[in-house]
Amino acid sequence: MNTSQLICFSGLLAVSSTAFAQTALPDSIKVPDGHKIALETTGVGEITYECRDKANAPGQTEWTFVGPKALLSDRSGKQVGTYFGPPATWQASDGSKITGTQLAVAPSSPGNLPYQLVKANPAEGKGAMSGVSYIQRVALKGGVAPGSACTAANKGQQEVVKYQADYIFWAAN
Repeated sequence: MNTSQLICFSGLLAVSSTAFAQTALPDSIKVPDGHKIALETTGVGEITYECRDKANAPGQTEWTFVGPKALLSDRSGKQVGTYFGPPATWQASDGSKITGTQLAVAPSSPGNLPYQLVKANPAEGKGAMSGVSYIQRVALKGGVAPGSACTAANKGQQEVVKYQADYIFWAAN
């Protein structure tokens, strides 16, 4: 096999594995047909939780999601943007950014955030985020609420937990 055949062959493998990744996901977070991957990133960062009163449960407290902060890197490890909130915002290094509305979540493995599908709002600025219509959160590690006690005594206390997730950005074909 010569070099050009090997390059062509490995290119086909990459396409196949990307398609397989979508089919292996829970149905509720699959991106509708008619979209293609625009950008694949890995987010590494932290999520802040705060001990607050439970909604509609007087006298009870719980760890409540406050917001994320992560660096987004491409598959080669080069930083290509950031993820922060609220509201959840993905910003590319070129300045373009998007926010979105959560459409669905699905359980991942224990101790990890759930899978997520977000419908993107139109991008602000021109660049990598232009044309993105959906964002998937997959390949999750960590990020769940702290295991420490959240009681009336520590109400208002914040805890930061580490997490990692792949964010797959999709655009219409």
